[in-house]
Amino acid sequence: MKKLFCTILIVFTLVSLTACGGKPQEDTDTAFKPALDTETECSITVVGSYDNFEALEAEFDRFNEIYPNVKLSYVKLDDYSNVLAAALESNDRPNIFFSYTWMIGNEKYEQVYTHMEDLSDVGLGLDLDCIRPGLISHDAEGRVLLVPVFSRTYGMLVNKDLFEKEGLSIPTTWSELLSVCEEFRNRGYASPMMGYSLKSSSCFMYTVAYPLFAATLAENPEVLELANKLDPAAGEYMRPALETVEKLIQNNCIDLDECDKIEDNYTQVILRFFEGDVPMMICAGDTVSGTKKRESQSEAFTNSPFAYAFTPIPLTEEGGYFIDSPSIEFSVNKNCDDLDMTNEFMRFLIKDEELNEMASVKRLVTPTKDLSFDTVYAPFGQVPSDRTISPEVVGIKDPLTVQIRVAAFKVGKGEISIDEAVSMYGSFE
Repeated sequence: MKKLFCTILIVFTLVSLTACGGKPQEDTDTAFKPALDTETECSITVVGSYDNFEALEAEFDRFNEIYPNVKLSYVKLDDYSNVLAAALESNDRPNIFFSYTWMIGNEKYEQVYTHMEDLSDVGLGLDLDCIRPGLISHDAEGRVLLVPVFSRTYGMLVNKDLFEKEGLSIPTTWSELLSVCEEFRNRGYASPMMGYSLKSSSCFMYTVAYPLFAATLAENPEVLELANKLDPAAGEYMRPALETVEKLIQNNCIDLDECDKIEDNYTQVILRFFEGDVPMMICAGDTVSGTKKRESQSEAFTNSPFAYAFTPIPLTEEGGYFIDSPSIEFSVNKNCDDLDMTNEFMRFLIKDEELNEMASVKRLVTPTKDLSFDTVYAPFGQVPSDRTISPEVVGIKDPLTVQIRVAAFKVGKGEISIDEAVSMYGSFE
């Protein structure tokens, strides 16, 4: 009877835990476990270039559930790139700071570089394996000095309801894209695709051309070397990307005059898309980050909401590309006060759950391997690995991006021909 009673009690307990939402042991094994005294009192400051950072402040609150006496704060530094070095050596030196891959090896940021802690040190216990490998940069000594907390890519916002209404499928190949644009035009949509086109910076022409150029460079290391050196010989390899931009405009997929009415590549692009009559809006992931907040700011969207997603632009018959780049990265100031607790916060933050939660709040692309949790970005999780390109890993440098950006803009605007753009590689500013 005693054995029977114990058995019944165990079964009852397990059922009760399940009914009350009790977590299985395998879930609790991955939960964050504090490594320091939870009564520790100290302050941790994160500095960056964002005006505000609600997503990070939400993580502060979650961390304070474990360490209630740790005061965490975020501070924006004006003229960030120019004042960061001085801030790291000041009396109020920050514990954690925004950092970027292009800082590594750049003489201007040598002083900043010397403050960066090696975050790959196994003693710190950071779960770097939760981050997509293409986002992790190593310096010449193999150290990881920056950890991405957000990533970015290029694509198009798609009005899913509009496609469903017209009985059309979201295109996944180049020929399907041209075909669906023609179908939309025949049904009265003047510009099936739109995007910002007033200036070269953030223009839709670059968003279309860059993935193709990056793919070409990834397949041709010898050309990449020439391109990074701004050698005019690399110009010929821009041709396929520039031809694609030109074809979209010449085939009336994009009405340039309508695009020129969009005054910026952030708020105005989003609000124009929310009018509900644009099937596809070309933009970067950084633009998509502003969609959630602006749903309520759009009278048209408020009155007639619709489902939308951010998808790769199908630039080839094999589909689109996932250009997988870090957006914001964190570095730890190894000379800061309370370094142990700073590393404890980083250990807490660099986990699937926390990084995904931050990405969800900020609506930026998560750096983790799971893109399915946000339906807006989920399509990029379906891009095969051979069409996923990490520019930082490939070795693509900023100077060459200026060349394809300006060249694509001028060709798209009709200011120069493709042949002229090709011959001018290395001279665009």
